[in-house]
Amino acid sequence: MKLKKMGISLRVETIEKYDERRDTISHDWINFLQKLNFIPILIPNNLQDIEGYISELKLDGIILSGGDNLGEFPERDETENRILEVAIKNSMPILGVCRGMQIINNFFGGNLQKKDDPEHINNNHTINLTKDFSFNENNSITVNSYHNNIIESRDLGKDLKSVATHKDDNTIEGFIHAKYPIIGVMWHPERNPDNNSIQLFKEIFLVKK
Repeated sequence: MKLKKMGISLRVETIEKYDERRDTISHDWINFLQKLNFIPILIPNNLQDIEGYISELKLDGIILSGGDNLGEFPERDETENRILEVAIKNSMPILGVCRGMQIINNFFGGNLQKKDDPEHINNNHTINLTKDFSFNENNSITVNSYHNNIIESRDLGKDLKSVATHKDDNTIEGFIHAKYPIIGVMWHPERNPDNNSIQLFKEIFLVKK
């Protein structure tokens, strides 16, 4: 079986000891992708030719990973916006996770809100799924949560459709794009590689439409 190549964006960390910035990724992602027989391909934040890089590697899909707030590291914002442009141009499937979902929403003209709610910060909670989110036959699942940036229905970007909402405050936990193979989720599948996480990845990257 030919392994699929999965591109993944990187977070930025400032290392004070060495007075430098570094691109990083959690080991959780590398372990999870290999478990699903993907080859992880890291996409640095300081590439001059992102389109050429992605084209040369012939990626089968891209993950916009979590970590960092929008605007905190402009080089990452610029890189991920360019990744989105290239992926859309080439009809490449994209999954945005937490911050990745937020930058997709921002890319299509949406907004974010801040909410210091214990239900959203380092706490598992239940989300309700619509029938359009076909990776799972259940109406609800329990997911992890590590964010205080939230998206309400009024904040959704153009052509983004809500498919998962928090059971208590109805903030948006997942969306799909009406035209492109783009999905965003606010939880971290790589940190909880259960059957729901595996089915989500199969639906996006493995199932032939």
